[in-house]
Amino acid sequence: MIGDFVNIISGYAFKSNLFNTEGNGMPIVRIRDVGRDKTETFYDGEYPDAYVLGYGDFLVGMDGDFRLSEWKGPKALLNQRVCKIVPNEEIINSRYLLYMLPKELKRIEDATSYVTVKHLSVKKIKEIEIPLPPLATQQKIAAILDEADKVRQLNKQLIEKYDALTQSLFLDMFGDPVTNPKGWGTKNIEELVIKEKGSIKRGPFGGALKKEIFVDEGYLVYEQFHALNNDFTMARYFIDELKYKELEGFAVKPRDIIVSCSGVYLGKLAIVPDDARAGIINQALLKITLDQKKMRNNFFLFHFTQKNFRETYFNANRGAGIPNFPPMSDFKRFPFIAPPIETQDQFAERVQAIEQQKAQAQASLQKSEALFQSLLQRAFKGEIA
Repeated sequence: MIGDFVNIISGYAFKSNLFNTEGNGMPIVRIRDVGRDKTETFYDGEYPDAYVLGYGDFLVGMDGDFRLSEWKGPKALLNQRVCKIVPNEEIINSRYLLYMLPKELKRIEDATSYVTVKHLSVKKIKEIEIPLPPLATQQKIAAILDEADKVRQLNKQLIEKYDALTQSLFLDMFGDPVTNPKGWGTKNIEELVIKEKGSIKRGPFGGALKKEIFVDEGYLVYEQFHALNNDFTMARYFIDELKYKELEGFAVKPRDIIVSCSGVYLGKLAIVPDDARAGIINQALLKITLDQKKMRNNFFLFHFTQKNFRETYFNANRGAGIPNFPPMSDFKRFPFIAPPIETQDQFAERVQAIEQQKAQAQASLQKSEALFQSLLQRAFKGEIA
């Protein structure tokens, strides 16, 4: 068990009334910052030295998705529900641990039941078992995986550049959607959706989708995974026809938009494809059915994810712990700029040209990801020596 050769430090419950975003005091790493290289939150108060993070420290988010990441930001404080893992380098190579641990954390996450948010304990982390070959072998495995990971990261960086290009195109054509310098008319979400019941719908309460109701085949339960990854091939949970009819108000239709409503990936969204399986959203999603005569799906996607729009309308609702979607009453008041459909279509045509180039980079990423996962699997099986 890794508890025998790592030290786990749980974050401290710093007083949230001393948090600020003006840069006063020390940066503080909260759950939403795990996997990022910076934090937008600062703590203007006294703190114990035991909870100070340094560059290269390993962090795990204890709520939501149990992710391991390497902190690459400045010196910062470790907030509650984030833990730091300190390996004993005489027993385990830190890079080896960085590659071996995520798979086991994901296994725990998948097996963890929840009503609203999954919770991870230090005890569960300590009980994780991973292969522990001689230190020299660990170093060799880590070096091989480092090289494979470099290729993955280069492809990811290229995709990020294409994403930045489309965001730049959006600003060139439409301006900042918050300050609206081009003077477009605005509409709220209720004015943009089709005039049907359920066109704006949060997922059912967690109690409506207990694991004992799931069946081996039937109507798909759409999860955050689908919105986060824009991947509709994954099918893990199903309900039968009787349950589907009971929850039909949460049904997903082709070309609906699904939005992640909690966790560090709050606000990630995807457009449901035409060949999507019949099913319903779970409690962590929001479903939107736009009136395409008023706003195109692709335009909404770029509008919704535009940086200043997100920071203006979502940051205040992220809370001290797990970020959550704002109350529906607030969301329904958000103003969306609404340029003419012809202009939205011109934007879509230009985006399509960029997306064709991005698709090539994504194909390369898939290949590099497959190679990396193959090497990782071999390492778990002890086939790299």
